[in-house]
Amino acid sequence: MNISYPKIKTKFRFKYSKHLTKIATNLFWFFTGAFLSLVFVTSIILFAYQKIYDNKVYPGIYVGNKDFGGRTKDYVKAYFDAKNNNISTTSFRFVSDYGIATVSAKQINFGYQSDLLAIQAFSLGKSTNLFSNISLIVQAYFGGIRLSPTYTFSRDILNQSLDPIKEKIDKDPIDAQFKFANGRVTAFRPSENGQAMDIDRINKILEEKTLSVVASDKPQEITIPIPIVIIEPTITTEKANNMGIKELIGKGESTFFHSIPGRVFNINLASSRINGILIAPGEIFSFNKALGDISAFTGYKQAYIIQNGRTVLGDGGGVCQVSTTFFRAILDAGLPVVERNAHAYRVGYYEQDSPPGLDATIFVPSVDLKFKNDTGNYILVQREIDLNNYSLKFYFYGTNDGRVTNISKPIILNQSAPPPPLYQDDPNLPIGQVQQTDFEAWGANVYFTRTVTKNGKTIISDKFTSNYRPWQAVFLRGTKQ
Repeated sequence: MNISYPKIKTKFRFKYSKHLTKIATNLFWFFTGAFLSLVFVTSIILFAYQKIYDNKVYPGIYVGNKDFGGRTKDYVKAYFDAKNNNISTTSFRFVSDYGIATVSAKQINFGYQSDLLAIQAFSLGKSTNLFSNISLIVQAYFGGIRLSPTYTFSRDILNQSLDPIKEKIDKDPIDAQFKFANGRVTAFRPSENGQAMDIDRINKILEEKTLSVVASDKPQEITIPIPIVIIEPTITTEKANNMGIKELIGKGESTFFHSIPGRVFNINLASSRINGILIAPGEIFSFNKALGDISAFTGYKQAYIIQNGRTVLGDGGGVCQVSTTFFRAILDAGLPVVERNAHAYRVGYYEQDSPPGLDATIFVPSVDLKFKNDTGNYILVQREIDLNNYSLKFYFYGTNDGRVTNISKPIILNQSAPPPPLYQDDPNLPIGQVQQTDFEAWGANVYFTRTVTKNGKTIISDKFTSNYRPWQAVFLRGTKQ
């Protein structure tokens, strides 16, 4: 079955299409006009808004919790300047064992960065990028924009204030020096750590303090311990030698004021021959053996010695100053004493800086001073002599094995007065001239004890006794015509 449809006339279709085109054109121009109108109105509003806030901060802009909307840049700066003024008398005390430095917040320009904060708050939404400005203005108006406060202080001024203490603290590390030749250490210097004031850490601590200080809005006193950083040497003592010589384990010292030149010379010479000696583990050290012959042939000069119950001039007078000082180092190091002999009478030189009883005499080859090195490591002997101040020191270097030495105060018993002065005729002195050769000294029995502990256990307990005879003054009386 054939079905036929009526045909639309071509003229009608053309008129319908033309009508649709007209509608579309009208809609286009309507929306275009509306959009342009909106842009125009928005531009007018934006221009007016910008004009109103041309010299002010846009609404909704905060620094911290403070809203600065509608305020001028000068106001923002003045606000934070006032805050800084409130804390200007806050003092910072930098303390250390080397001194204290106190500075105020005003001195180091401590506080808010008022200029920067004013510029940041004022400049927000005022760049050359229109779309960025619109976005920021809208965001600030409807949601608010918060800027974080920024703080500052002058590191240069702070460093200048700390310089006097820094000069006391700062110390360069010292590299170890160790030279060994012909069985003797010819050059030795233990390493020493250096140290320096940790300026970076101080600045960081001060930065950490800013929030609490500015938040208080009132003066405070802040104490800051000065941090010190340890600087290790390039060459440590352990690297310099492999003999276990790495630290001080004992020291002895004495003074010898009023010594005659020959005695001073002999003290210097004898101590130089002990200096640098290495004492092996387990070795029994003999002072006489280390020192060698004491005579004019080995370089010694004449000075007063005790011989056959008399004080007479003899080669090497003053060597007992060296043995006495050495004995004190042995005691301090907690080493076992094998042999020690006291002088026949009390000698004033050995009591200048010490009570009686801490002396040790030697007389080659019979009377010696000996000790045993039971530390398990080598011991290095180093001397320090000051001929201007008449002082002598011996240092023992080795490995500290934990021993602790306790020396009692010497006890003086049974003192006895010296005999009357003795005058002897001397045909070598002009008649009428008197010369003193011996000085009186009180006799006494003196003792002291020493206890050496290690890991809480006593390893040495000894008693040292000195029986000093009373000594009379002796004068030579000239008889030469």
